[in-house]
Amino acid sequence: MTPSNYFEPSLIGCDHVPSLIILNSIMQKEYANLTFPLATCIVMSGIYEDDLDKADEIIYTGQGGNDLLGNHRQIGSQQLKRGNLALKNSRKNGNPVRVIRGHLSKNSYTGKVYTYDGLYKVVDDWVQNGVQGHVVFKFKLKRLEGQPSLTTSEVRFTRAEAPTTISELPGLVCDDISGGQENIPIPATNLVDDPPVPPSGFTYLKSLKIPKDIKIPSSIIGCDCEGDCASNKNCSCAQRNGSDLPYVSYKNIGRLVEPKAVVFECGANCSCNHDCVNRTSQQGLQYHLEVFKTASKGWGVRTWDTILPGAPICEYTGVLRRTEDLDGSQNNYCFDIDCLQTMKGLDGREKRAGSEMHLPNLYPENDSDAPPAPEYCIDGSSIGNFARFINHSCQPNLFVQCVMSSHNDVKLAKVMLFAADTILPLQELSYDYGYRLDSVVGPDGKIVKLPCHCGAPDCRKRLY
Repeated sequence: MTPSNYFEPSLIGCDHVPSLIILNSIMQKEYANLTFPLATCIVMSGIYEDDLDKADEIIYTGQGGNDLLGNHRQIGSQQLKRGNLALKNSRKNGNPVRVIRGHLSKNSYTGKVYTYDGLYKVVDDWVQNGVQGHVVFKFKLKRLEGQPSLTTSEVRFTRAEAPTTISELPGLVCDDISGGQENIPIPATNLVDDPPVPPSGFTYLKSLKIPKDIKIPSSIIGCDCEGDCASNKNCSCAQRNGSDLPYVSYKNIGRLVEPKAVVFECGANCSCNHDCVNRTSQQGLQYHLEVFKTASKGWGVRTWDTILPGAPICEYTGVLRRTEDLDGSQNNYCFDIDCLQTMKGLDGREKRAGSEMHLPNLYPENDSDAPPAPEYCIDGSSIGNFARFINHSCQPNLFVQCVMSSHNDVKLAKVMLFAADTILPLQELSYDYGYRLDSVVGPDGKIVKLPCHCGAPDCRKRLY
Protein backbone atom coordinates (compact mmCIF):
# COMPACT_ATOMS: atom_id res chain seq x y z
CA MET A 1 0.00 0.00 0.00
CA THR A 2 1.21 3.47 -0.73
CA PRO A 3 -0.29 6.89 -0.06
CA SER A 4 -1.74 8.05 -3.37
CA ASN A 5 -1.62 11.66 -2.31
CA TYR A 6 0.54 13.62 0.09
CA PHE A 7 1.02 17.37 0.28
CA GLU A 8 4.11 19.51 0.68
CA PRO A 9 3.81 23.30 0.36
CA SER A 10 5.59 23.14 -2.98
CA LEU A 11 3.25 20.42 -4.27
CA ILE A 12 -0.12 21.86 -3.29
CA GLY A 13 -2.32 22.08 -6.34
CA CYS A 14 0.06 20.04 -8.48
CA ASP A 15 -2.93 18.38 -10.15
CA HIS A 16 -4.09 21.81 -11.30
CA VAL A 17 -0.88 23.57 -12.27
CA PRO A 18 -2.50 26.89 -13.31
CA SER A 19 -3.84 27.32 -9.77
CA LEU A 20 -0.52 26.64 -8.04
CA ILE A 21 0.34 30.17 -6.90
CA ILE A 22 -3.24 31.05 -5.88
CA LEU A 23 -3.64 27.84 -3.93
CA ASN A 24 -0.33 28.38 -2.17
CA SER A 25 -1.25 31.86 -0.98
CA ILE A 26 -4.63 30.67 0.31
CA MET A 27 -3.25 27.55 1.93
CA GLN A 28 -0.52 29.44 3.74
CA LYS A 29 -3.23 31.28 5.69
CA GLU A 30 -5.81 28.53 6.04
CA TYR A 31 -3.37 25.80 7.00
CA ALA A 32 -0.72 27.82 8.81
CA ASN A 33 -0.96 25.57 11.89
CA LEU A 34 -0.55 22.29 10.00
CA THR A 35 2.62 20.28 9.66
CA PHE A 36 3.62 19.32 6.12
CA PRO A 37 3.80 17.06 4.20
CA LEU A 38 0.37 15.56 5.04
CA ALA A 39 -1.53 12.66 3.52
CA THR A 40 -4.98 13.08 2.01
CA CYS A 41 -5.57 9.64 0.45
CA ILE A 42 -4.29 6.06 0.62
CA VAL A 43 -4.91 3.07 -1.64
CA MET A 44 -5.36 -0.37 -0.11
CA SER A 45 -3.94 -2.39 -2.99
CA GLY A 46 -2.97 -5.62 -1.22
CA ILE A 47 0.72 -5.28 -2.07
CA TYR A 48 2.15 -5.18 1.45
CA GLU A 49 2.06 -8.44 3.41
CA ASP A 50 2.00 -6.67 6.79
CA ASP A 51 -1.39 -5.03 6.13
CA LEU A 52 -4.50 -5.79 8.21
CA ASP A 53 -7.89 -4.58 6.95
CA LYS A 54 -10.83 -4.72 9.40
CA ALA A 55 -13.12 -2.57 7.23
CA ASP A 56 -13.82 0.24 9.73
CA GLU A 57 -10.31 -0.04 11.12
CA ILE A 58 -7.10 -0.42 9.13
CA ILE A 59 -3.57 -1.34 10.16
CA TYR A 60 -1.73 0.22 7.25
CA THR A 61 1.87 -0.58 6.31
CA GLY A 62 4.03 2.36 5.35
CA GLN A 63 5.78 3.04 2.07
CA GLY A 64 9.06 1.60 0.80
CA GLY A 65 11.25 -1.50 1.02
CA ASN A 66 8.82 -3.67 -0.94
CA ASP A 67 9.62 -5.98 -3.86
CA LEU A 68 7.01 -4.43 -6.14
CA LEU A 69 7.94 -6.50 -9.21
CA GLY A 70 8.41 -9.81 -7.45
CA ASN A 71 6.58 -11.57 -4.62
CA HIS A 72 5.62 -8.30 -2.87
CA ARG A 73 7.61 -9.19 0.26
CA GLN A 74 9.68 -6.71 2.23
CA ILE A 75 13.30 -6.73 1.06
CA GLY A 76 14.45 -3.66 2.97
CA SER A 77 13.64 -1.33 5.86
CA GLN A 78 11.40 1.70 5.47
CA GLN A 79 12.36 5.28 6.27
CA LEU A 80 10.42 8.18 7.77
CA LYS A 81 10.03 10.23 4.60
CA ARG A 82 7.55 10.90 1.81
CA GLY A 83 4.28 9.02 2.43
CA ASN A 84 5.33 7.69 5.85
CA LEU A 85 6.15 11.18 7.10
CA ALA A 86 2.92 12.49 5.56
CA LEU A 87 0.78 9.91 7.41
CA LYS A 88 2.60 10.60 10.68
CA ASN A 89 1.92 14.31 10.24
CA SER A 90 -1.72 13.60 9.39
CA ARG A 91 -2.10 11.93 12.76
CA LYS A 92 -0.64 15.05 14.41
CA ASN A 93 -2.80 17.38 12.30
CA GLY A 94 -5.98 15.32 12.71
CA ASN A 95 -6.95 15.73 9.06
CA PRO A 96 -9.18 13.06 7.43
CA VAL A 97 -7.69 10.68 4.91
CA ARG A 98 -9.63 9.22 1.97
CA VAL A 99 -9.40 5.43 1.66
CA ILE A 100 -9.58 3.59 -1.67
CA ARG A 101 -9.54 -0.20 -1.86
CA GLY A 102 -8.40 -2.34 -4.78
CA HIS A 103 -10.15 -5.61 -5.71
CA LEU A 104 -8.92 -8.28 -8.10
CA SER A 105 -10.96 -8.30 -11.31
CA LYS A 106 -10.46 -10.50 -14.37
CA ASN A 107 -12.67 -8.18 -16.43
CA SER A 108 -10.48 -5.11 -15.88
CA TYR A 109 -7.46 -4.51 -18.15
CA THR A 110 -5.50 -3.51 -15.03
CA GLY A 111 -6.55 -6.66 -13.21
CA LYS A 112 -8.29 -4.64 -10.48
CA VAL A 113 -11.28 -2.45 -9.74
CA TYR A 114 -11.19 0.25 -7.06
CA THR A 115 -13.80 1.51 -4.61
CA TYR A 116 -13.91 4.71 -2.57
CA ASP A 117 -14.71 3.78 1.03
CA GLY A 118 -14.92 7.17 2.73
CA LEU A 119 -12.96 9.20 5.26
CA TYR A 120 -10.71 7.80 7.97
CA LYS A 121 -8.41 9.35 10.56
CA VAL A 122 -4.94 8.24 11.55
CA VAL A 123 -5.26 7.49 15.28
CA ASP A 124 -1.94 5.77 15.99
CA ASP A 125 1.48 5.06 14.46
CA TRP A 126 4.48 2.99 15.44
CA VAL A 127 7.58 1.24 14.12
CA GLN A 128 8.12 -2.53 14.24
CA ASN A 129 9.88 -5.38 12.52
CA GLY A 130 7.69 -6.78 9.76
CA VAL A 131 7.03 -10.35 8.70
CA GLN A 132 10.40 -10.51 6.92
CA GLY A 133 12.28 -8.90 9.81
CA HIS A 134 12.73 -5.48 8.20
CA VAL A 135 11.69 -2.21 9.86
CA VAL A 136 8.24 -1.05 8.75
CA PHE A 137 6.08 1.91 9.73
CA LYS A 138 2.54 1.04 10.85
CA PHE A 139 -0.47 3.34 10.95
CA LYS A 140 -3.89 2.65 12.49
CA LEU A 141 -6.79 4.41 10.74
CA LYS A 142 -10.42 4.43 11.90
CA ARG A 143 -13.39 5.27 9.73
CA LEU A 144 -15.32 8.41 10.64
CA GLU A 145 -18.93 7.91 11.71
CA GLY A 146 -21.98 9.18 9.85
CA GLN A 147 -20.94 7.98 6.39
CA PRO A 148 -22.75 5.69 3.94
CA SER A 149 -21.99 1.97 4.15
CA LEU A 150 -18.72 0.73 2.68
CA THR A 151 -18.74 0.48 -1.11
CA THR A 152 -16.40 -2.48 -0.69
CA SER A 153 -19.27 -4.45 0.84
CA GLU A 154 -21.36 -3.82 -2.27
CA VAL A 155 -18.52 -5.08 -4.48
CA ARG A 156 -18.14 -8.22 -2.40
CA PHE A 157 -21.89 -8.79 -2.65
CA THR A 158 -22.10 -8.45 -6.43
CA ARG A 159 -19.13 -10.78 -6.78
CA ALA A 160 -20.48 -13.26 -4.22
CA GLU A 161 -17.53 -12.72 -1.88
CA ALA A 162 -19.47 -13.35 1.31
CA PRO A 163 -17.97 -16.28 3.23
CA THR A 164 -19.22 -19.71 2.30
CA THR A 165 -17.50 -21.84 4.93
CA ILE A 166 -16.73 -21.17 8.57
CA SER A 167 -13.16 -22.45 8.26
CA GLU A 168 -12.18 -19.62 5.87
CA LEU A 169 -13.14 -16.86 8.32
CA PRO A 170 -10.24 -14.66 9.49
CA GLY A 171 -10.20 -14.15 13.25
CA LEU A 172 -12.41 -17.17 13.95
CA VAL A 173 -12.81 -17.61 17.73
CA CYS A 174 -15.88 -19.88 17.86
CA ASP A 175 -17.36 -22.26 15.27
CA ASP A 176 -20.91 -21.94 16.62
CA ILE A 177 -21.92 -19.80 19.58
CA SER A 178 -25.27 -21.62 19.75
CA GLY A 179 -23.60 -24.95 20.42
CA GLY A 180 -25.78 -26.64 17.82
CA GLN A 181 -29.10 -25.22 19.09
CA GLU A 182 -29.87 -23.24 15.94
CA ASN A 183 -30.73 -24.64 12.50
CA ILE A 184 -27.54 -23.06 11.12
CA PRO A 185 -24.21 -22.62 13.00
CA ILE A 186 -23.38 -19.05 14.05
CA PRO A 187 -19.60 -18.47 14.03
CA ALA A 188 -17.89 -15.67 15.96
CA THR A 189 -14.86 -13.72 14.72
CA ASN A 190 -12.61 -11.22 16.48
CA LEU A 191 -10.08 -9.09 14.62
CA VAL A 192 -10.10 -6.35 17.25
CA ASP A 193 -8.80 -7.83 20.50
CA ASP A 194 -5.24 -8.99 20.99
CA PRO A 195 -5.28 -11.82 21.80
CA PRO A 196 -8.70 -12.48 20.20
CA VAL A 197 -11.36 -13.85 22.55
CA PRO A 198 -14.88 -15.24 21.89
CA PRO A 199 -18.12 -13.83 23.37
CA SER A 200 -18.40 -14.81 27.02
CA GLY A 201 -20.41 -14.25 30.19
CA PHE A 202 -23.68 -15.80 29.03
CA THR A 203 -25.35 -19.13 28.34
CA TYR A 204 -26.86 -19.61 24.88
CA LEU A 205 -30.57 -20.43 24.84
CA LYS A 206 -32.67 -20.22 21.66
CA SER A 207 -36.02 -20.06 23.50
CA LEU A 208 -37.42 -17.91 26.29
CA LYS A 209 -36.85 -19.18 29.84
CA ILE A 210 -39.98 -18.81 31.98
CA PRO A 211 -39.57 -18.86 35.79
CA LYS A 212 -41.95 -20.99 37.85
CA ASP A 213 -43.52 -17.95 39.52
CA ILE A 214 -44.76 -16.52 36.20
CA LYS A 215 -47.82 -18.26 34.78
CA ILE A 216 -48.49 -18.12 31.06
CA PRO A 217 -52.25 -18.09 30.21
CA SER A 218 -53.82 -21.28 28.92
CA SER A 219 -53.78 -21.95 25.20
CA ILE A 220 -56.62 -20.50 23.14
CA ILE A 221 -58.78 -22.39 20.67
CA GLY A 222 -56.91 -22.94 17.41
CA CYS A 223 -57.91 -23.05 13.75
CA ASP A 224 -59.18 -26.22 12.05
CA CYS A 225 -57.29 -25.72 8.78
CA GLU A 226 -55.72 -28.62 6.91
CA GLY A 227 -52.27 -28.17 5.44
CA ASP A 228 -51.32 -24.49 5.16
CA CYS A 229 -53.68 -21.77 6.42
CA ALA A 230 -52.94 -19.72 3.29
CA SER A 231 -55.24 -22.05 1.35
CA ASN A 232 -58.21 -21.58 3.71
CA LYS A 233 -60.15 -18.33 3.31
CA ASN A 234 -62.09 -19.03 6.51
CA CYS A 235 -59.07 -19.57 8.77
CA SER A 236 -59.93 -18.37 12.29
CA CYS A 237 -56.31 -17.27 12.84
CA ALA A 238 -56.57 -15.08 9.75
CA GLN A 239 -59.73 -13.54 11.23
CA ARG A 240 -57.82 -12.71 14.41
CA ASN A 241 -55.38 -10.74 12.25
CA GLY A 242 -58.20 -8.75 10.67
CA SER A 243 -59.27 -11.15 7.86
CA ASP A 244 -55.93 -11.81 6.13
CA LEU A 245 -52.86 -13.72 7.26
CA PRO A 246 -49.98 -11.39 8.18
CA TYR A 247 -47.46 -13.37 6.12
CA VAL A 248 -46.80 -14.32 2.52
CA SER A 249 -44.47 -17.13 1.56
CA TYR A 250 -41.39 -16.63 -0.63
CA LYS A 251 -38.99 -19.50 -1.31
CA ASN A 252 -40.46 -21.38 1.65
CA ILE A 253 -39.74 -18.52 4.08
CA GLY A 254 -42.62 -16.44 5.43
CA ARG A 255 -42.39 -12.67 5.07
CA LEU A 256 -44.39 -10.20 7.14
CA VAL A 257 -46.42 -7.97 4.84
CA GLU A 258 -46.14 -4.92 7.11
CA PRO A 259 -45.33 -4.03 10.72
CA LYS A 260 -48.46 -4.53 12.83
CA ALA A 261 -49.65 -3.74 16.33
CA VAL A 262 -49.55 -7.47 17.03
CA VAL A 263 -49.30 -10.61 14.90
CA PHE A 264 -51.47 -13.62 15.74
CA GLU A 265 -49.83 -16.86 14.67
CA CYS A 266 -51.13 -20.43 14.71
CA GLY A 267 -50.39 -22.24 17.94
CA ALA A 268 -50.35 -25.61 19.66
CA ASN A 269 -54.13 -26.10 19.32
CA CYS A 270 -54.22 -25.37 15.58
CA SER A 271 -54.59 -28.32 13.20
CA CYS A 272 -52.53 -26.85 10.35
CA ASN A 273 -49.08 -28.14 9.42
CA HIS A 274 -46.05 -27.18 11.49
CA ASP A 275 -44.57 -25.45 8.42
CA CYS A 276 -47.72 -23.36 7.88
CA VAL A 277 -46.87 -19.82 6.74
CA ASN A 278 -48.68 -18.50 9.82
CA ARG A 279 -46.04 -20.15 12.02
CA THR A 280 -43.22 -18.11 10.48
CA SER A 281 -41.63 -16.95 13.75
CA GLN A 282 -41.57 -20.55 15.00
CA GLN A 283 -39.34 -21.94 12.23
CA GLY A 284 -36.00 -20.99 13.76
CA LEU A 285 -32.97 -19.41 12.11
CA GLN A 286 -33.18 -19.27 8.30
CA TYR A 287 -30.02 -17.33 7.40
CA HIS A 288 -26.26 -17.67 7.70
CA LEU A 289 -25.14 -15.10 10.26
CA GLU A 290 -21.87 -14.20 11.95
CA VAL A 291 -21.20 -12.59 15.33
CA PHE A 292 -18.17 -10.31 15.03
CA LYS A 293 -16.26 -7.89 17.26
CA THR A 294 -16.59 -4.24 16.21
CA ALA A 295 -14.10 -1.47 16.84
CA SER A 296 -16.40 0.75 18.95
CA LYS A 297 -19.71 -1.08 19.60
CA GLY A 298 -18.67 -4.34 21.22
CA TRP A 299 -20.03 -7.41 19.44
CA GLY A 300 -22.28 -7.16 16.39
CA VAL A 301 -24.13 -9.47 13.99
CA ARG A 302 -23.89 -9.50 10.19
CA THR A 303 -25.43 -11.65 7.49
CA TRP A 304 -23.82 -13.78 4.79
CA ASP A 305 -27.10 -14.03 2.88
CA THR A 306 -29.42 -11.56 1.20
CA ILE A 307 -32.37 -10.97 3.53
CA LEU A 308 -35.56 -9.58 2.00
CA PRO A 309 -37.96 -7.11 3.69
CA GLY A 310 -40.35 -8.71 6.16
CA ALA A 311 -38.20 -11.80 6.67
CA PRO A 312 -37.95 -13.13 10.25
CA ILE A 313 -34.56 -12.87 11.92
CA CYS A 314 -35.03 -14.17 15.45
CA GLU A 315 -36.84 -13.96 18.76
CA TYR A 316 -35.23 -11.93 21.53
CA THR A 317 -34.67 -14.53 24.23
CA GLY A 318 -33.54 -14.52 27.83
CA VAL A 319 -35.25 -14.90 31.20
CA LEU A 320 -38.82 -13.59 31.48
CA ARG A 321 -39.03 -11.28 34.50
CA ARG A 322 -41.42 -8.87 36.16
CA THR A 323 -40.12 -5.37 35.73
CA GLU A 324 -40.75 -4.59 39.40
CA ASP A 325 -38.41 -7.44 40.41
CA LEU A 326 -35.34 -5.88 38.76
CA ASP A 327 -32.78 -4.62 41.23
CA GLY A 328 -32.44 -1.20 39.61
CA SER A 329 -28.88 -1.72 38.36
CA GLN A 330 -28.14 -0.86 34.75
CA ASN A 331 -28.84 -3.83 32.47
CA ASN A 332 -28.01 -3.33 28.80
CA TYR A 333 -29.60 -6.64 27.83
CA CYS A 334 -33.06 -6.06 29.31
CA PHE A 335 -35.84 -5.78 26.70
CA ASP A 336 -39.17 -4.35 27.89
CA ILE A 337 -42.27 -6.11 26.53
CA ASP A 338 -44.05 -2.82 25.86
CA CYS A 339 -46.50 -4.04 23.20
CA LEU A 340 -49.52 -2.87 25.21
CA GLN A 341 -48.01 0.57 25.83
CA THR A 342 -47.22 0.87 22.12
CA MET A 343 -50.73 -0.14 21.08
CA LYS A 344 -52.14 2.59 23.35
CA GLY A 345 -49.57 5.16 22.19
CA LEU A 346 -48.28 5.85 25.68
CA ASP A 347 -45.17 7.90 26.48
CA GLY A 348 -44.64 9.03 22.90
CA ARG A 349 -44.79 5.54 21.37
CA GLU A 350 -46.03 5.40 17.79
CA LYS A 351 -49.17 3.32 17.24
CA ARG A 352 -49.20 0.73 14.48
CA ALA A 353 -51.97 -0.50 12.22
CA GLY A 354 -54.54 -2.58 14.06
CA SER A 355 -54.02 -1.14 17.54
CA GLU A 356 -57.60 -0.01 18.09
CA MET A 357 -59.06 -3.09 16.40
CA HIS A 358 -57.15 -5.65 18.46
CA LEU A 359 -57.22 -4.15 21.96
CA PRO A 360 -60.84 -5.13 22.83
CA ASN A 361 -60.18 -8.77 21.85
CA LEU A 362 -57.06 -9.25 23.89
CA TYR A 363 -56.63 -10.57 27.41
CA PRO A 364 -59.27 -8.96 29.70
CA GLU A 365 -56.66 -7.26 31.88
CA ASN A 366 -55.64 -5.24 28.85
CA ASP A 367 -59.00 -3.49 28.88
CA SER A 368 -58.01 -1.53 31.95
CA ASP A 369 -55.74 1.47 31.81
CA ALA A 370 -52.29 0.36 30.76
CA PRO A 371 -49.54 1.13 33.26
CA PRO A 372 -46.97 3.65 32.05
CA ALA A 373 -44.20 1.06 32.41
CA PRO A 374 -44.28 -2.48 30.96
CA GLU A 375 -45.13 -5.18 33.48
CA TYR A 376 -42.72 -7.75 32.05
CA CYS A 377 -39.30 -7.74 30.41
CA ILE A 378 -36.82 -10.18 28.92
CA ASP A 379 -33.47 -10.28 30.72
CA GLY A 380 -30.74 -11.40 28.34
CA SER A 381 -27.79 -10.51 30.55
CA SER A 382 -26.81 -14.07 31.50
CA ILE A 383 -29.01 -16.22 29.23
CA GLY A 384 -29.99 -15.48 25.65
CA ASN A 385 -29.43 -15.99 21.93
CA PHE A 386 -27.55 -14.03 19.26
CA ALA A 387 -30.16 -11.24 19.41
CA ARG A 388 -28.29 -9.89 22.47
CA PHE A 389 -25.41 -8.97 20.12
CA ILE A 390 -27.49 -7.04 17.56
CA ASN A 391 -26.53 -3.39 17.89
CA HIS A 392 -28.64 -0.24 17.92
CA SER A 393 -28.83 2.05 14.92
CA CYS A 394 -30.61 5.36 14.40
CA GLN A 395 -31.24 4.13 10.85
CA PRO A 396 -31.91 0.41 11.44
CA ASN A 397 -32.54 -2.41 8.98
CA LEU A 398 -34.66 -4.44 11.45
CA PHE A 399 -37.85 -3.69 13.38
CA VAL A 400 -39.44 -5.14 16.51
CA GLN A 401 -42.70 -7.05 16.20
CA CYS A 402 -44.94 -8.48 18.94
CA VAL A 403 -46.18 -11.99 18.13
CA MET A 404 -48.72 -14.20 19.94
CA SER A 405 -49.82 -17.76 19.27
CA SER A 406 -50.88 -19.54 22.46
CA HIS A 407 -52.72 -16.85 24.45
CA ASN A 408 -54.18 -13.34 24.28
CA ASP A 409 -52.13 -11.55 26.95
CA VAL A 410 -50.20 -8.97 24.95
CA LYS A 411 -48.18 -8.10 28.06
CA LEU A 412 -46.49 -11.49 27.57
CA ALA A 413 -46.14 -11.34 23.78
CA LYS A 414 -43.14 -12.85 22.06
CA VAL A 415 -40.64 -10.22 20.88
CA MET A 416 -39.44 -10.82 17.33
CA LEU A 417 -37.05 -9.00 14.99
CA PHE A 418 -37.90 -8.74 11.27
CA ALA A 419 -36.06 -7.24 8.31
CA ALA A 420 -37.21 -3.70 7.53
CA ASP A 421 -35.40 -3.51 4.21
CA THR A 422 -33.33 -5.62 1.85
CA ILE A 423 -30.15 -6.49 3.74
CA LEU A 424 -27.17 -7.43 1.59
CA PRO A 425 -24.45 -9.91 2.54
CA LEU A 426 -21.81 -8.59 4.94
CA GLN A 427 -24.10 -5.84 6.24
CA GLU A 428 -24.52 -5.53 10.00
CA LEU A 429 -27.96 -6.14 11.47
CA SER A 430 -29.40 -3.40 13.69
CA TYR A 431 -32.62 -2.15 15.23
CA ASP A 432 -33.64 0.99 17.12
CA TYR A 433 -33.40 0.33 20.86
CA GLY A 434 -36.15 2.91 21.35
CA TYR A 435 -34.66 4.85 24.26
CA ARG A 436 -35.94 8.36 24.86
CA LEU A 437 -33.21 10.90 25.52
CA ASP A 438 -32.68 11.55 29.24
CA SER A 439 -34.85 8.54 30.13
CA VAL A 440 -32.14 6.59 31.99
CA VAL A 441 -31.40 7.64 35.56
CA GLY A 442 -28.50 6.33 37.61
CA PRO A 443 -28.56 5.21 41.29
CA ASP A 444 -27.60 8.76 42.31
CA GLY A 445 -30.70 10.20 40.60
CA LYS A 446 -28.67 11.83 37.83
CA ILE A 447 -29.46 11.35 34.16
CA VAL A 448 -27.16 8.85 32.46
CA LYS A 449 -26.00 9.76 28.96
CA LEU A 450 -24.56 7.20 26.54
CA PRO A 451 -23.11 8.28 23.17
CA CYS A 452 -24.29 6.50 20.04
CA HIS A 453 -21.71 5.03 17.67
CA CYS A 454 -24.06 3.64 15.02
CA GLY A 455 -22.50 5.79 12.28
CA ALA A 456 -25.82 6.48 10.52
CA PRO A 457 -26.01 9.76 8.56
CA ASP A 458 -28.93 10.89 10.76
CA CYS A 459 -27.45 9.56 14.02
CA ARG A 460 -28.95 11.16 17.13
CA LYS A 461 -25.44 11.09 18.71
CA ARG A 462 -26.86 9.65 21.92
CA LEU A 463 -28.38 6.25 22.66
CA TYR A 464 -30.13 7.70 25.73
